[in-house]
Amino acid sequence: MSDFIHHHTPDASRDHIEAVALVTCELVTNSLRYETDPDDPVRLLIDTDGARTRVEVHDPLNHRLRLRPISVERDRGRGLLILDALCSGRWGVGNLPWGKSIWAEVTAA
Repeated sequence: MSDFIHHHTPDASRDHIEAVALVTCELVTNSLRYETDPDDPVRLLIDTDGARTRVEVHDPLNHRLRLRPISVERDRGRGLLILDALCSGRWGVGNLPWGKSIWAEVTAA
């Protein structure tokens, strides 16, 4: 992924690339852990320019994601909080004919 970003945005900072990697990991992990069965397809799309990098994950379920309050009693469920901290106001969920798309945009530093 860093090679892709560097190819399309040679001036991308290390912080930007690390934030994109973390956002990508959270979106893909969420999709694989909660939204799919082992044989279900998951699609990852990345688009970047000098201003931002957009990460989009498609999966086959229409389950709507929601932010949950922080809890010390749960050892999971913090992915969307991380996503919101890194991409506040720049992420969302959309419908696809065969499932959903969750996307996030990391602005360039």
